[in-house]
Amino acid sequence: MNLKLECPTIYILSDSIGETGELVVRAAASQFNAGRIDVRRIPYLNSARDVEEALLEVSACQAAVIYTLVRPDLREVLVAKAQELAVVCVDIMGPILSCLAVVTGKQPRLEPGLIHKLDEAYFSKLEAVEFAVKYDDGKQPWGLAKADLVVVGVSRTTKTPLCMFLAHKGIKAANVPLVPEVPVPEDLLGLPAEKVVGLTINPSLLHEIRRERLKTLGLAEGVDYANLERIYQELDYAQRIMHKIGCPIIDVTNKAVEETAAKILEYYRKGAGK
Repeated sequence: MNLKLECPTIYILSDSIGETGELVVRAAASQFNAGRIDVRRIPYLNSARDVEEALLEVSACQAAVIYTLVRPDLREVLVAKAQELAVVCVDIMGPILSCLAVVTGKQPRLEPGLIHKLDEAYFSKLEAVEFAVKYDDGKQPWGLAKADLVVVGVSRTTKTPLCMFLAHKGIKAANVPLVPEVPVPEDLLGLPAEKVVGLTINPSLLHEIRRERLKTLGLAEGVDYANLERIYQELDYAQRIMHKIGCPIIDVTNKAVEETAAKILEYYRKGAGK
């Protein structure tokens, strides 16, 4: 079989959706600079006939096969038919299952698509993401009592991305911006201190961040939002509110969201243990 085509085709054969196989192929294909690769999935193969018909299609296209079949009987059929048709094929799932069986001392369940089955953890994350969106940027402050955590701080201190990151950990996080002209919600002031985390940042860095934000929006840099004196006022005001609440305060200056989130999770777990 001649595989030296201008745009070679790789078929992903799977008894699930074939996502794993496609990710592996595209990762490998990125190492080859010349030409393109046409990736085609044939998912949900659940019988020997399905496998054989798929391989006939592959052979007709002079393509190669990457397969992620969990069921041993289907893998055996595929290998035999591929040899008969002289189709090049690579097994991704089989060797990994064998390896894990050795290191764990257990046998695999051999059920296709287990990773995609919806479990309690999945629904918990989904609910937390929806919560973060619903209570983002101080919206519906009467719902803050439902939050696992509430993040407060001035604008552009990464409150929203932090809440989304925490949501993917299954934590319902809301955030409230602290603005001198806007009264602090009573619902926030009534929360236990361990349910709130304050964010602060170096004024000069915040000044640069806000200036860039205004450029992105096509607005003039001279507005109060990016005024350094105004920024000092906002940070001072926010600091007073945080001290009033009694919550921990994290300096996010030059910190990645993941780094700040790790610190927040540390506070959260300590609070949850009380």
